[in-house]
Amino acid sequence: MGSSDAFAAAIAAADLRRFRQVEHHVSIRSTNEIAHRRLDDPAAAGLVIVADEQTAGSGRRGRRWIAASRSGLLFTAILPEPVAASAAWGVTFWTGICVADALQRWRIQPSLQWPNDILVGGRKLCGILCVSRILGDRASVGCGVGVNVYRPRNRPELNDIVPPPLFLDDVTVTSDAAREELLVEILRQFESRLDWLQAPEITAREWDTRADLPARYRFALDEGAQIEGIAEGLEAGGGLRVRTERGERIIELAEYVRVVR
Repeated sequence: MGSSDAFAAAIAAADLRRFRQVEHHVSIRSTNEIAHRRLDDPAAAGLVIVADEQTAGSGRRGRRWIAASRSGLLFTAILPEPVAASAAWGVTFWTGICVADALQRWRIQPSLQWPNDILVGGRKLCGILCVSRILGDRASVGCGVGVNVYRPRNRPELNDIVPPPLFLDDVTVTSDAAREELLVEILRQFESRLDWLQAPEITAREWDTRADLPARYRFALDEGAQIEGIAEGLEAGGGLRVRTERGERIIELAEYVRVVR
């Protein structure tokens, strides 16, 4: 069975109600690019766009997402209904909670790192990047997810990433169908928490718990300076409240910072 048939069969067998359409690509620039173009299309509600390989995959601030073909689960799921524009900031954190819970099927206890990473043992297993289109007081959103599943062979460039990435098969036994199984489990978690999307304060408090806050964070600013302190919780809008030696500071999503802890 080819990848396209395998993903379609897995979703059909899962009896999902709100995420039932799957569109598979062998190699594309980015699942988020395709999703963003289709956010205005009512027929794309609940569509899941999956790729074996992305040639222009990216993370926050345009950083490259490196993934050998078929080594990861790379997808963007368009939410079945728009959310309030004022609540759209919570979708990234909601997505992280859902993916973290899905991974527990493999007896993994991941932690969340602000704003969009999932870690196991301090190493990155998954990154999240959402795309949205706002019209008036509503926002259509695509949840972009990249999970490292199978460690590729002969990819020395992975050793240059700091900290080095983690793959699902580094920490647990995986089957040949792990990508399909993980996708279905994530979509099940999405469906079970759709009501949270209208109440981002619920998501924020749950995210605080999954991120093991309070916790020490160190941020690198683009100009070279660093900020270090104790992260205490998410704020409305997605900023992180940090207690530093100079007092409390909110690290906003729009700031040019990266976590270096």
